[in-house]
Amino acid sequence: MKTTLRKQVLEKRPVNQDLISEEMPEIGLIAVDSPNDPKPDIKVEQGIITQIDGTKAEDFDFIDLYIAKYGINAAVAEEAMAIDSLQFAKMLVDVNVPREEILRLANGMTPAKLVDVLKRLNIVEIMMAQMKMRARKSPANQAHVNNVQDNPVLMAADAAEAALRGFAEEETTCLVARLAPFNAMALLVGSQIGRPGVITQCALEEATELKIGMKGLTSYAETLSVYGTEAVMCDGDDTPWSKAFLSAVYASRGMKMRFSSGTGSEVMMGGAEGKSMLYLEARCVWLTKACGSQGVQNGSIDGTPLSSAMPAGIRAIACECLMASILGLECASGNDTYFSNSEMRSLSKMMIQLLPGTDFINSGYSAVPNVDNSFTGSILDCDNYSDVYMAQRDFMVDGGIHPAADQQVINVRRKAASAMQALFAAFHFPEITDEEVEAAVYAYTSADMPKRNIGADIQAANRIMETDFNGFDIVRALYHNGFQDTAESILSLLKQRIAGDYLQTSAIFDETFHVISAINNGNDYAGPGSGYQISEARWAKMQEHMEKLRPDTYLEKNPQAEGLTITEKGTAAHGADADEVVIALSPSFAESQTKTMTGIPHHDILKEMTAGIEEEGMKWRFIKVHDSPDLAKIASQGSRLSGSGIAIGIQSKGTTVIHQKDLVPLDNLELFSLSPLYTRETYRSIGKNAAKYAKGENPTPLPAMCDMSARPYMIKTTILQNAEAGVVKKDKAPTELEIRID
Repeated sequence: MKTTLRKQVLEKRPVNQDLISEEMPEIGLIAVDSPNDPKPDIKVEQGIITQIDGTKAEDFDFIDLYIAKYGINAAVAEEAMAIDSLQFAKMLVDVNVPREEILRLANGMTPAKLVDVLKRLNIVEIMMAQMKMRARKSPANQAHVNNVQDNPVLMAADAAEAALRGFAEEETTCLVARLAPFNAMALLVGSQIGRPGVITQCALEEATELKIGMKGLTSYAETLSVYGTEAVMCDGDDTPWSKAFLSAVYASRGMKMRFSSGTGSEVMMGGAEGKSMLYLEARCVWLTKACGSQGVQNGSIDGTPLSSAMPAGIRAIACECLMASILGLECASGNDTYFSNSEMRSLSKMMIQLLPGTDFINSGYSAVPNVDNSFTGSILDCDNYSDVYMAQRDFMVDGGIHPAADQQVINVRRKAASAMQALFAAFHFPEITDEEVEAAVYAYTSADMPKRNIGADIQAANRIMETDFNGFDIVRALYHNGFQDTAESILSLLKQRIAGDYLQTSAIFDETFHVISAINNGNDYAGPGSGYQISEARWAKMQEHMEKLRPDTYLEKNPQAEGLTITEKGTAAHGADADEVVIALSPSFAESQTKTMTGIPHHDILKEMTAGIEEEGMKWRFIKVHDSPDLAKIASQGSRLSGSGIAIGIQSKGTTVIHQKDLVPLDNLELFSLSPLYTRETYRSIGKNAAKYAKGENPTPLPAMCDMSARPYMIKTTILQNAEAGVVKKDKAPTELEIRID
């Protein structure tokens, strides 16, 4: 059909490349108001909560039980639940109702009641309420500082620049988990050079992260994830009690800690039980408070591409952040996940938190270019600094960051890179050359850096984890190598671990290590329910003629795994052959699903993977895992059955991991999570590396792939994962497969 030239131009706009979806309430693909959401109610008998949101005590799952026992204030519950939801919504935006009164009453409300209140607010009122309810008076910001090469020299320089620009917290991660000690060290040193008092973390598997924190290399954590359904929590081998215990462990070691949750996580994992994203997040936020955490990182986080694809999804994300503030928690309000091709849409989303202010407007503003961000990209990156600065100026708001002179940036970057050079020399780690230092000062991404010997770096990093190396060793080495001021800053930070003052809600440091928190800098804003309400007709009109994605279009109608002859041979046994690599297949692999999310047939994957193993002179054995769709569990079961202790776990959609039997399920040797980017050659290389590990070699991990074009696949991923979850057989043990590949 012929269209106008204007229409043709409009279709090419970046925002029209974003994927949006129809709602699918039966699997939880709905932001708010699922028909399966419970109605709010509560019963209290002799001071004991005996019913929450229609569920009686004898039917409580462990989330209900924990919230009822340790969360909701039974003494105020009946008073709070009796307040009309619209009336309480008006109280939220009424400057004459003090924040303290809102906190008192909210602590007696059930998850369904909180949702019922918040859905009465429009987006402007949500922002008004957030301005009143955030815990700390002054807003702050957090940065992502990492790179796809895990290059510690560049990371230290980037950490110094981010601290100079005003970020109060900095977070890193690593694509090769064994390099975590170097990444943590880079942020610790670089941050204190940029501005004393910045605190840092390294996002890892929880036990490893705690160990690095206990060594004094990090100061806070936010990777303690909680979920809104018992099934999803159990899939991570977690309970509310284990999370509460781990929270107490962090605090006892003087580490600030917040939980992490966000709309969309449960449906992405195939366990939403038909409930809306916002209702399940209400349970997560309540669980966070009940476990004793001082705060939460929410705002959808990794689920933003999914949540934002739903009608009113961005509004639901704003509601979940406000929910945390209403319960008196520190809120690190997301804005850390790339979700849109449109810079305008990205900035618009962040403005919802930037304008009213939150405790941390971003829980990870990318202080590096998104193409180099190993978190796979943030909503905004260092290329957008000028945009944010201008927004702060235009609206006269404080977003927690500020401009810096170019020469200041160069100076702190050089000092940070030089400090790392001195430390590596002092500890006899692999050399950091003058060339690397100079490159780190001016580099745009890690592609501009000289290549390091990753194998040698891994071995050196292992020494940190295997010895009593700690933060005081860094202080001593810096002090004796000309970096006395940096040594003193790190020492001051370590002293704060003993004092523990910064464990308070919403605590940050100024550059003199004075704690600023909800205790001494509490939000005292003081100063509604009517106005424009979108009618149903208008709401429908606003969505007309938009290209929507139908979720069921991704499911195969008549799946047939061509080129594969598969015979099930009974329960899989422990392998006795040290030359074998187990290939552990997910429940639907080559059955109800026969190709990856980008269309690579499962036949081709197995053909390439086995060829890679064979090229290394090793054998393979196929098993199928039936009781879980979770990749970590699939791979972990495979490695424990493998004669060599090495297994490749693979899901139907193409996500793959190389696992080793002595690792916890969520740890791994190599993870390949961005399946849309992988080719047949990738799977052959995965087979080769797995075989090398089985031979006892230490191969170079496959090059990291970081491409934001993978993000739009999240809806497809969710549908395929739910289909995978639908064929799980909980009581069936792994089975041996004989597969002929034609």
